[in-house]
Amino acid sequence: MAAPLSVEVEFGGGAELLFDGVKKHQVTLPKQEEPWDIRNLLVWIKKNLLKERPELFIQGDSVRPGILVLINDADWELLGELDYQLQDKDSVLFISTLHGG
Repeated sequence: MAAPLSVEVEFGGGAELLFDGVKKHQVTLPKQEEPWDIRNLLVWIKKNLLKERPELFIQGDSVRPGILVLINDADWELLGELDYQLQDKDSVLFISTLHGG
């Protein structure tokens, strides 16, 4: 069983507007049967942090195209994307590159 994890979740580039304008969230993820990965984190974020317009952040079981994801300042594509297993004290940053014009 996976122990509870303390993780910093941050939103930028306008994505924070979907989360009541709050950029940084220090969250404790509860213990669960399987290890916490980004896929599980996105479900948790949708249920617990996302305040409006989920279609602008989530698409299917991933983030919407145009949202960069950095895990401990590294591109998530280098770390396994949705399958990356979160560690205690990880930092996950979501940056929207979608801007009106």
